[in-house]
Amino acid sequence: MGTELLIILMIVGVLVGVMLGFPIAFTLAGLGLLFGFFGDGPVVFHLMGSRAVTLFSDVIFIAIPLFVFMGCMLERSGVANTAFAVLNQWLRKIKGGLGIASVLICVVFGASVGVVGASVVTMSLLCIPPMLNAGYDKRLATGIVAAGGTLGILLPPSIMLVVLGPIAGVGVIQLFAGTIMPGLLLGLMYGIYVAVIGHVRKGMVPEVIKNDSNYVKEFSLARGIMSFLPLVVLISVVLGAIFFGIAAPTEAAGVGALGAIIMAMLYRKCTWDALYGSAMATIRASSMVFFVILGANIFTAAFFRLGGTRVVSEALTGLGLGPVGTYAVVLLLVFSLGIFLDWVGVILIVVPVFLPILVGYGFHPLAVCLTIVILLQTSFVTPPFAYTIFYIAGVAPPGVKVSDIYRGVTPFIFIQLIVVILSLAFPNALLWLPGILV
Repeated sequence: MGTELLIILMIVGVLVGVMLGFPIAFTLAGLGLLFGFFGDGPVVFHLMGSRAVTLFSDVIFIAIPLFVFMGCMLERSGVANTAFAVLNQWLRKIKGGLGIASVLICVVFGASVGVVGASVVTMSLLCIPPMLNAGYDKRLATGIVAAGGTLGILLPPSIMLVVLGPIAGVGVIQLFAGTIMPGLLLGLMYGIYVAVIGHVRKGMVPEVIKNDSNYVKEFSLARGIMSFLPLVVLISVVLGAIFFGIAAPTEAAGVGALGAIIMAMLYRKCTWDALYGSAMATIRASSMVFFVILGANIFTAAFFRLGGTRVVSEALTGLGLGPVGTYAVVLLLVFSLGIFLDWVGVILIVVPVFLPILVGYGFHPLAVCLTIVILLQTSFVTPPFAYTIFYIAGVAPPGVKVSDIYRGVTPFIFIQLIVVILSLAFPNALLWLPGILV
């Protein structure tokens, strides 16, 4: 069987396996072993063991369960509830203020959690009921949380970046620094959209009550600031230790996990149930990520040994699209795969194969990686396999339909694509902060 045919069948096999609903980890590992056996013989079975040893000997991956545990403990500490109440009080005189507060708390909480599931579920329970009770349109309320909650996978410390760094051969610290500006830009544009839509479309946002005698101020300025202080300190310590070279991401993740426990103690939420629940959630999430990483490594190892990079490179070159056209095709592939796969599968399939090709065309590897992770924001909110939408639908108040969430998140997808276009137009802007901090 020819090499080209094996490569084509491998790619088709991934798509068919995913469409049939097979777990991505076992689909990738099984196809890698199967086609590796056809093309390379029994030696491929030794490849699985050596890949697992090499992969999990990298200490950077220890940061994954530590960051996940940090996010789970913060979810149970009640810090997000207090912060949201403070922002709600401070922005209540602005039309769309509650929606803007929801965006802000998504940015702050996302930067401290780094796990989409925890961020989205927490923000859904916290933000959607108050917005609906205040008179916000269901589509806007759910769209805010769907888009804002996914910022947790982009803003550092993000487990996506911890996985991507070793795969792409790019420093995790550089990725952390590079995602800060696009992440904050997305949050800013979400907030602007909420403010604008409230003025241009009636019924989306309730009118502001200028003089509400029934409203009681719960937080003074000093108390409000003190409510944010523990969370701000934790984020600053973790990210500051990484950016200023005091600690590697793995050690900083350990500090963050310990800090989350201490914060739960401060909020009197550090119970046995909280610790046990966080530990079990960490095991489940981390195991899923590690299995996908191993399966994808087996797949890509067999893919490379069979000459897959050469076949794909020749195919792209044969299209005659040039550097820009090839880059556009790769991003279109990332967007398309994101509709069917989660971010782990997309990164571990696309980056090892296509990043060397784009680097060969002269594109900066860090800029390419940052553009890809920005684009992967869409993978969480584009149907049919939109995990964020499923999370929200599972905890949303009665009366909120999946169709409401789909319609509500559509404008935010366009905002995400605008930021991707900006990152392509101004790649040096992505590289500015990493160049300063690293």
